[in-house]
Amino acid sequence: MRAVLALALLASACSAGGADAAASHALAIDRAETAARGRLEVASSSFPAGGEIPLRYSAYGDNVSSALAWRGVPAEAKSLVLMVEDPDAMSQKPFVHWLAWNLPPGGSLGEGAVPAGTVEGRNGRGKTGWFGPHPPGGKPHHYHFELFALDAPLALSAGAEREALLAAMKGHVLAKGETMGLFSKPER
Repeated sequence: MRAVLALALLASACSAGGADAAASHALAIDRAETAARGRLEVASSSFPAGGEIPLRYSAYGDNVSSALAWRGVPAEAKSLVLMVEDPDAMSQKPFVHWLAWNLPPGGSLGEGAVPAGTVEGRNGRGKTGWFGPHPPGGKPHHYHFELFALDAPLALSAGAEREALLAAMKGHVLAKGETMGLFSKPER
């Protein structure tokens, strides 16, 4: 009887840990912390939705962030959060390419731009700011540019990591949306 009880407790602990791990591997837009009623339309003039991201925006190229534009921000939004994630990476799931918060709710972000007042977090390379696509080879990776409209600016220090940002966003997301682009390692 004790052995059965011990196995049941162990299985329960393992499945709870597995659920937490699965949640942490989900894209930010799919996480409970980013629940929202509203939808944002997000697009880039740098690449077509679902299409190929040009070399210029990758770490193999100029490593410059692409331009983004959005519509549908609720009138009560006070700030935006931008996360760029690659769920196809082998090392970290998803691999974080950019975390930026307290962006102004206006309708666009220029190529390579970081508006005044914007705070940036730590990417998957352990550095603050943008790190462009850099897959090792093989199949194209999917890069999700996820945008969140919040009801307040976030009091989160620069260099914060993904999980801290998600925790700070919880209960403040009014609307969200994304665009996705593909990138493969260039052939040399």
